[in-house]
Amino acid sequence: MRAALSIGLSGATDARAIRALAPRIERLGFSGLWLNDVPNGDSLAGLRVAASVTATLRLATGVIPLDRRPAEGLDLGGLPAEHTTFGIGSGAAQHPLGLVERGIATLRRTTEGAIVVGALGPRMRRLAAERADGVLLNWLTPDAAARAHSELRAAAGDRPVRSVLYVRTITDEGARSALKREADRYASVPSYAANFERLGISAIDATMDGRSDLGAFDVVDEIVLRAVTATGSLSELERFVEDAAGWRVGAR
Repeated sequence: MRAALSIGLSGATDARAIRALAPRIERLGFSGLWLNDVPNGDSLAGLRVAASVTATLRLATGVIPLDRRPAEGLDLGGLPAEHTTFGIGSGAAQHPLGLVERGIATLRRTTEGAIVVGALGPRMRRLAAERADGVLLNWLTPDAAARAHSELRAAAGDRPVRSVLYVRTITDEGARSALKREADRYASVPSYAANFERLGISAIDATMDGRSDLGAFDVVDEIVLRAVTATGSLSELERFVEDAAGWRVGAR
């Protein structure tokens, strides 16, 4: 399998940086730009900026937590449905499956854009296989991602459901300490810690730090290289995008 390759940025990335980076990501041939959604960073607002300076780049949220931002209240205006993927997740909801199922139904009524579901466990992945257009996998090793992809295919049957893998990535050795901090932060979150224990891996095992790792992760339909740099500056992010393009996109 040769996965599509996309770039992921923090939802807290400021508009100036997104305006500079999105056309570069498009020009270099990446499949898409994914923005996560955080309390201090509205992914939809960031994607509207990207949409204003790109023509064909796929735009995606990865993911909007519906416990914090209900599907009924999302402002989807200014985003071209044919180029936009709306990623949603349960956040810390007490009844996650029901919340996400209702969220999918709401979005089906309000947009023609694709819908993907952020899913750690098998029940949420099955819901994605049956109701959504894709599943966003996170913090998985290549072996675990390959198993999740196979399970998704089996559960989806004839439905064309995509598997997308979000991978924290560095292209510069100077960012290694930032990558370790990110891995340690997620390892301290109970739901992720339980998943790491269930899979028998550590968080750092599910990250990428060079071209040689990319082939191992080619087990899904799309790989999102979530940019991790030393300070998150625009110049570092620009260098990350150029370096990552050389791994595959620029070498076509």
